[in-house]
Amino acid sequence: MSTVMAAAKRFSYQLHRWTGVFSCILMALWFISGMVMLFVGYPKLTPWERLASMPTLQSATCCIGPDKVLEQLAAPASVRELVLTSVGGRPVYRVRDEPGRFQLFDARSGKPADLAGPAEALAAAQAFLPGAKAAYLGQVREDRWTHSRGLDPHRPLHMVKMDDADDTLLYLSSVTGEVLIDAPRSQRLWNFVGAWLHWVYPLRERSSDPLWSWTVIILSATATVTAVSGTLVGIWRWRFTQRYKSGARSPYRETYMHWHHIIGLLFAAIVCTWIFSGLMSMNPFRIFDAKGKRPDLAAYRGGTPATARLALTPQQALAMLEAERFHASEIAWRVLDGQPYLLVRDAAARTRLIVANDGSVHVREQWGDATLLRAASKLLPGMPTSHAWLGHYDTYYYGRQPEAMMGAAERRLPVLRVQFLDPHANWVYIDSYTGDVAITLDRSQRVSRWLFSFLHSWDLPPLLQMGPLRDAILILLSLGGMALSTTGVVIGFRRMRLWIRN
Repeated sequence: MSTVMAAAKRFSYQLHRWTGVFSCILMALWFISGMVMLFVGYPKLTPWERLASMPTLQSATCCIGPDKVLEQLAAPASVRELVLTSVGGRPVYRVRDEPGRFQLFDARSGKPADLAGPAEALAAAQAFLPGAKAAYLGQVREDRWTHSRGLDPHRPLHMVKMDDADDTLLYLSSVTGEVLIDAPRSQRLWNFVGAWLHWVYPLRERSSDPLWSWTVIILSATATVTAVSGTLVGIWRWRFTQRYKSGARSPYRETYMHWHHIIGLLFAAIVCTWIFSGLMSMNPFRIFDAKGKRPDLAAYRGGTPATARLALTPQQALAMLEAERFHASEIAWRVLDGQPYLLVRDAAARTRLIVANDGSVHVREQWGDATLLRAASKLLPGMPTSHAWLGHYDTYYYGRQPEAMMGAAERRLPVLRVQFLDPHANWVYIDSYTGDVAITLDRSQRVSRWLFSFLHSWDLPPLLQMGPLRDAILILLSLGGMALSTTGVVIGFRRMRLWIRN
């Protein structure tokens, strides 16, 4: 047994020594970029930013009904999204079909809009940031700020530089002309040492890039091995009872080795969990993919805007909203459990519903319990459920600050949580203000939440409520991880130089 243990220790020493030579540089960069990401996120356009620049839809001047738009489509039955919005300051209908393709129609004439060119991109950019001069920079298929797969239906993207105080770079759809991403200069610059560096985006070439994914997985796995083996070595080399002849508990006298050992023991747990959770974020071998039958969102809706619509013109809907002192910037035609309704948003991303009930049409803020529960039962028909109305965030449904990776997700309260007793234990959260399914999570996805999100971001609601105190703790721990990695870089560099000389 002692021989096996000695061999295991020897193997761990060598493993940590040689993987650490390469991993410590990467780990140091991850800790530095992670601290930046606490305060500066990857460029994104939040719903409230998108809507803030839109004009209010006016009942006196707007618009033809959606029927006239649908009549012009070759396959109206394939429509999955129908929205009255504004692009470049003018009202338009945005239509999305089942494959995810977008098409735009002028909301006054009903004529199909051509693909958005440079002139339309400039007009939309100036409407988004009025008063700032716009300079067209051309088109790009994909670059360092536009890797999101959600942008794929809009590619290639127009780039427009705004002459505002923030020197904002805008990316706009070549299909609809809508602003999709705003990236102020300071955010772009900080991202070079923030999210862009943290996610190893210099190696990423396109939105779906298996080579990049596996490179990051291998790098993360190697760094995890370095951290775990270093922890074992550090514990084995530390004298908990007796001391070495020097009188110290660590055998290392050389400054960098000594402090690498001490810092490693102090910050071993956080370094191991952060590096490991970074590996889990890549979903290696797709181990956290949803399993089995998924909740049926089409059955939950029970129809599409092409099959069921309120018998209400846009002018009538806007007049009803104005009477409620709600100033609509966007109207979406929706269906819930076969019942058509309108989902309306204003410039602050607040919502209202227009719903038919007992032969009349009403404006309301939320859906009632019975309607949502009846619709939810269609998600996994035949499966028993339990449900709860949450007036507070729980460990799976919670809001994040805008700079966080999921900072653009709308997380309203109260929310309906439905737990299905199916083989994969699906949970569904339904936004009572919109009728949308906000999150669906099966058992494996909930495991991912703990192994990635919690370990990596400390994002439990009570911790998020700590605000600056949580940030200070994370920075302190990150500095410890950076110090450990930096001393490792020096040690590794010296060892490599010695190895090369010999």
